[in-house]
Order: sequence, then structure tokens, then C-alpha cells
Amino acid sequence: MDKIEPRRIILLYGGIGEEREVSLQSGPALANALSGQYAVEAVRLDAAKLPEDLDWKDAVVFPALHGSFGEDGTLQAELEAMEVVYCGSDAAASRLCMAKDRTKVIARDLEIAVPEAIHFVAGENPLADAVIETLGSSLVVKPANMGSSVGLHFAENRSALGVALSQVHRGDWLIERRIRGRELTVGLLDGKAMGIVEVVSKSGVYDYAAKYASQETEYRFPAALDAGLESEIKVAAEHLFSACSCRDFARIDFLLEDSTPYFLEVNTLPGLTVTSLLPKSASCEGLDFESLAAALVRGGCERYAAKSREGVRR
Repeated sequence: MDKIEPRRIILLYGGIGEEREVSLQSGPALANALSGQYAVEAVRLDAAKLPEDLDWKDAVVFPALHGSFGEDGTLQAELEAMEVVYCGSDAAASRLCMAKDRTKVIARDLEIAVPEAIHFVAGENPLADAVIETLGSSLVVKPANMGSSVGLHFAENRSALGVALSQVHRGDWLIERRIRGRELTVGLLDGKAMGIVEVVSKSGVYDYAAKYASQETEYRFPAALDAGLESEIKVAAEHLFSACSCRDFARIDFLLEDSTPYFLEVNTLPGLTVTSLLPKSASCEGLDFESLAAALVRGGCERYAAKSREGVRR
């Protein structure tokens, strides 16, 4: 049987969320990497809607967006309603993985360690004294449904926690016990864990600035871990990928305190900038950026071929 390929890859990037700047870097990088194998149509989104005049026929969509609209399942649901084939996790899994409180419940069910936390909605902010009594005074305050460390606050005392809570005006939030340890992340392709990357920030905080603005963040890949611990983290990542019904690819973050890896979050559409972590993880398996890009769209292309054959049979 002849191989069925899409006529082009429509690459969506930009978006309207607080992670737009990351996507504006990811989109062109991925488009350039794919252009040697596919006809790529890069489409920048400047609003939370799909272009009305775009021809979706004979195409596979790659949503290189992060955060709101792109990664939270909204875009995926619109594509599904139009019966457009796309890469990455489906709408349900995307919604799930954007909700850190929900994925932590899944991790607990899998007996994977997670930081002790309090979940709250803006407007119902807890009292600082009550939080400290429950979690201690060294804390992390962060949005429950954002990535790229957007909105991340660290508090080491009651005063700092009070200031952080006073800045919370909308959305869902988490307050976590601060885990002091090594920052680790692992990329997955088709549910299989690749290399583990260790992130070493000179400031000791891997926040948005350290990810995208600092030249002093160090990356060690593969991370120096004993074989047993490396296997434990990879198995945990694979179990989370499966339990969250992820598809094609993802990146999963952990903090290693002593010998305990604590699960932080699942990124269903991780960044693909020059400083991004998924390409570093893939390089541990011998994949350069072009090879990784081809692997990222493989699942979508296979679903496109299956859909095309089904249409012929009908």
C-alpha cells in the first residue's frame, strides 16, 4: 500500500497567553526544522481563534503554542470539532495536564511523590498564618494552570507569603512546600522516556527569567544519576504519560530532594526554543533537532494516513 502523507504541515504559533513570547521562538524554530521534509505553512495567531480563511484540507496541524488557548485544550477541541488532524495530546488530556492540582492527584494514585500543597481560587485566598501552620514557612506560590514558570513566587516567611497572596487576583493557584533539590525534567516520545536533563540555575531559582533570559543557567544532559534512580524517574514519567492519556510527546518535570523525586507537572506542548529542554532530552537518545521535529509530527501524520484510508474504504 502506498504511503499516505499530508500535503503540508500547518504550524500554529504565537497565541494570546502569557507564554506568547516563548511560542514566537518555538514556531519559527520548528518550522525551519521541518521544512526539509514537509511543506510547512507557519501561521501566527494574534487572537484566541483560528483563522477563518485557512484551508485545512490535506494538512496536519502542529500547535506550537503554550499556555492559554494553545495548551489548555481549547484549540484542540476546535480542531476536533472541524475533524482536523493535529499533533500532540487531545483536548481532554490537554485540559487535564494544564491543571496541576488534578495531575498531582493522579501522581498520588500512582504512588509518585508530590509536594504537599494547598489549592485555592483567587478571591478565596487563604490566610498566611494558616498556610504556614500546614506547610511550613518555605513555600512556592504559583498558578495551577500555567507553564514556563509564569507567575511563580517564592516565600520564605510570613511577610513574603502575604505579599505573594496579595498579588493573586484571578485564576486557580497552588501553594506548595518548597522542595530544595535538583531540578530534573524528562522528555517523552510516544510514551517512552528519553534522557533526563538537570537544570542548574545560578540564582538557585529556575523561573521564567532563568529559562528564557539568563545566560547563566547550566544544563546537564544526561543528568548524573545512579542507574536505579534514573530508572525510577523514567518509569514514573512513563506511568504519568499513560495515566494522563497523553499522546505523541510531552515533557515531565521533577524535583529531586535527597533520594525522592517529586513530580511537578506534565507539559503537553513544551517549548522548542534554542534553550528548551525537550531537544536536550532527545539529544541524549541521539536525536538532533531536525530528527526530533520529524518525530514530533509522526503521530499526527500516522493518524492522518489512517483517517484517509478510512475515508477511502467508506
